[in-house]
Amino acid sequence: MNMQERVIKHLSPADALQRLGEVSLGRIVFTHHALPDIRPVNHLVDNGQLIVRSHLGAAVVSAIQGLVTVVAYEADNIDPLTHLGWSVIVKGIAELEKDPDEITRYQRLLRPWVAEHMDHVIRIKPEIVTGIELVPRDAN
Repeated sequence: MNMQERVIKHLSPADALQRLGEVSLGRIVFTHHALPDIRPVNHLVDNGQLIVRSHLGAAVVSAIQGLVTVVAYEADNIDPLTHLGWSVIVKGIAELEKDPDEITRYQRLLRPWVAEHMDHVIRIKPEIVTGIELVPRDAN
């Protein structure tokens, strides 16, 4: 299959969020020491919001702590052989979850991939959700 045989199909915000719910790994982009930074993290989608867990020393927690912080979040699922799949970007406000009951609930629902104590929950409230799907030309 060559590049001319694929086309971009734009996803609705609802479809894009649904795709995010189908994978568990993405990348959070934030400002750290006045420069852009990015970290791979696992996530879940809950009531239209993205939930990420992190630890106290993490740069992303330091960037968000006590502030209203604009972040971007990207996840994708693109086949390396066919180059078919999708990519979603969410831009929104990230805040540390303060409700102890919600923190406990997310600690049960979202298991960290690393062996660290992930005591912080980050909630990303989407403001702008965009997504594309790479599909075969004849799929349109």
